[in-house]
Amino acid sequence: MSTADRSRRRFLGTLAGAAALAAAWRLPRPISPAVAADAPSAPGNVTLDCFAANKKPLGTCVEPKVVMSDDAWKKKLGTKSWEITRHDGTEPAYTGDGWDRHDNGLYRCICCDTALYDSATKFDSGTGWPSFWQPLSKRNVVEHEDSSMFMERTAVSCARCDAHLGHVFDDGPQPTGLRYCMNAGAMRFVPATA
Repeated sequence: MSTADRSRRRFLGTLAGAAALAAAWRLPRPISPAVAADAPSAPGNVTLDCFAANKKPLGTCVEPKVVMSDDAWKKKLGTKSWEITRHDGTEPAYTGDGWDRHDNGLYRCICCDTALYDSATKFDSGTGWPSFWQPLSKRNVVEHEDSSMFMERTAVSCARCDAHLGHVFDDGPQPTGLRYCMNAGAMRFVPATA
């Protein structure tokens, strides 16, 4: 990646972080009907790809959707992760815990523990957010259009609990050319076991 590309990505990351911070300062913050207090998503089951602590695939598994009230999520997660995952928030660039971590392991949903990303697909995007060139399993994430912040983007959510994780862009490295730009506050890192 050239110095100009790195500078451009850092500038865009800083700009996006500033926009997210400005959006977070709005008072009162509107809550969409989908995440209004005590209005959880529909219960049911979801088919996922499951993984062991050593990153070994365990095959498909059927798990119950994780459905909780907004108040219950806030108690479980704390304000920062609750705002990110349950209200489509974004942490400022370069501030998420472990955004620059390069250890071997899995990134799991902070809300429901679903395996989302493998550290082997993580790369330094220069944006200040954890970035991956592919999810661990397409079955474990859901992509949908997001037209907030005056732009068209593709948002990424956890398939089991509907937690907002981040966005995917088409400016990543090969082999996919994609950049799954995730919020560190939406995931927890679990080191791989032997």
